[in-house]
Amino acid sequence: MSQRQQLERIMEIDRRIREGEYPNAEKLAESLEVSRRVIFNDRSFMIYRLGAPIEFNRERGGWFYTDKAWSLPGIYVTQGELMAFFLSLEIARRYIGTDLESPLRSAVDKIAKAVKGPVSVEINELRSHYTFSEFNTISLDAQLLIDLHQAILSRQQVWMRYYSANRGVISERVVYPYHLHNFQGDWFLVAFDTFRGDFRLFLVGRIQEMKLLKEKFTWDENFSAEDWICSGFQLHAGGEAEDVQIWFSPNKAQFIRERKWHPSQTIIEQPDGSLILHLKTGGLVEVRNWVLQFADDAEILKPDKLRQDVAKEIRKLSERYGIDRAAE
Repeated sequence: MSQRQQLERIMEIDRRIREGEYPNAEKLAESLEVSRRVIFNDRSFMIYRLGAPIEFNRERGGWFYTDKAWSLPGIYVTQGELMAFFLSLEIARRYIGTDLESPLRSAVDKIAKAVKGPVSVEINELRSHYTFSEFNTISLDAQLLIDLHQAILSRQQVWMRYYSANRGVISERVVYPYHLHNFQGDWFLVAFDTFRGDFRLFLVGRIQEMKLLKEKFTWDENFSAEDWICSGFQLHAGGEAEDVQIWFSPNKAQFIRERKWHPSQTIIEQPDGSLILHLKTGGLVEVRNWVLQFADDAEILKPDKLRQDVAKEIRKLSERYGIDRAAE
């Protein structure tokens, strides 16, 4: 049996002794659904490894603590470990969804009760010192992540009813799930789409219905989800990578150089304080949309087809706002 299962049994034995139930091996074995030998091994571990003062009371027919002040050893943590744990819980609660808030809070409470020594858990105090801005993420049923995770581990095919926002249609797909990827708070499934015959990225929040199929799939050992994601740009993954060059004005140069936009990026500084960002990516549609948000502080230099695509979008915007008509 696992160490976790043994820990759970030891905590239950401790609870029953502390509450004066005088448990014994026979009663514990029956309620915990293990053998008497397992319970005796747990008791021996508590006595010889944890120093538990356990004795047998013949009149009550069970175990008790000769020293009522004794307790199970606590967890000793450093301030940095405590902070990292707290931050990870807060981020997980926001990234994964509110469905997991209850079990996350339960985990915090259990650890808080177990921590002893110079550092104590004051989660509410920590929360008052740190804030997190919420992403505008799609609501998500956490059970979907759990089911997809299981499908990836067991290499099970997945049937799903999926809403495609680009085409505005709902379709049924059978996919081979490979990887779960979080981008700015939203969860995406990297999977081989049997309908398209290629790998695709599916927004988990748009899966309207899903079933794990009995059929297994053969894992493509040559496929790397990480490399596939990195070959694109932000949400657009896969595709043939191309050289991309983008000029940024001095006004935005510091903002660009402070951040990591793509694994392949290099920056060439310019004499006037501007810079040129070099990327090698296949996600040109997403690059176009990203560059447009910088208005005249950014300019596509290469490739030419991307430059023309941006110019086309700018003309559409001009027409939308009636700029050409106003000029007449």
